[in-house]
Amino acid sequence: MDGRISVRASGLLSHLPSAKSSLKMLDCQVPAHVGEQLYLSTWLPPVPSRAFDRLAASRMRAGLGWRTPDQITISILEDCPNRCLHCALPDSGRGLRLSPTQVQVIVDQALDMGTTLVIFDGGEPSLYDDLPTLVRGVGDRAISTMFTSGAGFSLELACRLKEAGLQAVNVSLDSPIPQEHDAMRGRKGAFADAMSAAESAISAGLLLNIYVVVRRENLRHLAAFHALAARQGAHELTFFEVVPTGRFYGAVHEVLQPEDHDELHRFVAGAGAPRIFSVPEAYRHFGCFAGRTWLHVAPDGDVYPCACLPNSFGNVFYEPLADIWKRMGRVGGGICPGRKAPDSSF
Repeated sequence: MDGRISVRASGLLSHLPSAKSSLKMLDCQVPAHVGEQLYLSTWLPPVPSRAFDRLAASRMRAGLGWRTPDQITISILEDCPNRCLHCALPDSGRGLRLSPTQVQVIVDQALDMGTTLVIFDGGEPSLYDDLPTLVRGVGDRAISTMFTSGAGFSLELACRLKEAGLQAVNVSLDSPIPQEHDAMRGRKGAFADAMSAAESAISAGLLLNIYVVVRRENLRHLAAFHALAARQGAHELTFFEVVPTGRFYGAVHEVLQPEDHDELHRFVAGAGAPRIFSVPEAYRHFGCFAGRTWLHVAPDGDVYPCACLPNSFGNVFYEPLADIWKRMGRVGGGICPGRKAPDSSF
């Protein structure tokens, strides 16, 4: 209605706190895309779809205390031409990568557990030759998306991924200023690659999400990030708060402070299209998602609550994913464990 989402719900389950919170997060928001299906966000299955029905069911079960890994990220390989200063999972130097068969086993287990969003990550997933095959293996029980720095993401690859069933591409951006972005990525030309990837995604008919890891240093660019997303034709702009882990371990000075969160909230609340998904704002409503609705699998098979919490709870090569998931119940719910003091534990 008037370019924004209007949500109404009825029935006994609509009174559950989890249902009310989920609906509140969507009501009056700018949609990602309106066509034959309604895309509330690049992070959600479209309406109507089998995947969306499964997500709605899992949210209802959550209100009754049942945890479901709605979103799983899979680092399919370590290879990456960048050396990002804030990388949560730096290259080990072992050239680790999952085989297509291994990925399919992981995806099948996740789908059986109720997952509705499968994200292919790296390293740089565009360098994985069989990426379209992995996308095709997700089927219609979930949607699939991917992260990319832009390196290796061509129009030809974008078209193959679209044909295979990929819904959206998350293009990572650290600054709207090319020199600043390249400095954070540790490689000259990284900004140009990101913009080229954004153009290829749009040309192929994929949804485009510009993904920004917000630090105190780049908070001043909020309006410029939004303007850039609009110029690129992006369907969504996501703000994710930096976690002092990986190469950024101990960099607590970059974590947003209460006044920074207030500034971010004011900007998001007043922004129009393209839509903005603020992960810090979602945390205010739901708490940390790690181990509650998020799950991450590394290239060596280790399973983490999320990519920013590289503490293994088990290895998918040695035990079922469902058994590992059960052990994660104590992780999330409050503040992100990765944003606590560096010497704190779960």
